[in-house]
Amino acid sequence: MFGTMKRGANAYANIGMETGVLAANPHKLITMLFDGALVAIAMGKKHMADGDIRSKGKSITHAILIIDNGLRASLNKNVGGELALNLDSLYEYMSRRLFQANATNDPAILDEVHGLLTDIRSAWEQINPNGTPGVAPQVPAAYEDAVSPTRLAKV
Repeated sequence: MFGTMKRGANAYANIGMETGVLAANPHKLITMLFDGALVAIAMGKKHMADGDIRSKGKSITHAILIIDNGLRASLNKNVGGELALNLDSLYEYMSRRLFQANATNDPAILDEVHGLLTDIRSAWEQINPNGTPGVAPQVPAAYEDAVSPTRLAKV
């Protein structure tokens, strides 16, 4: 009985997330990727502390996938120039560190990557073209070219 209710709640949450993704502009999609990676890292740290190896591995792997297949894949190195190349290197570093944290059960590495992502997310929020809560910003063409929404939809 409870399994059915839980599945229903999960389905409802998935619909809410899918609706949010479909309605989001490229700037918001990147913010959602940051948030997803940050939550996955936090959950990985919790599972690590609890000794739940399987769940820890799933959470850290999820964070790596978001970073590699979401944040890194959305970079347009042709348009973004040096900034995109630097972000690509930083995302690669984060993925390697997360893998190392998973292999060695080192929560300090999770804290390090969480802090890096938090800083980049904060900087990303600062470039929000309108910055008005609740109003979808008009993303400049340079940002739309640098962040491909078709790539993000696959994540």
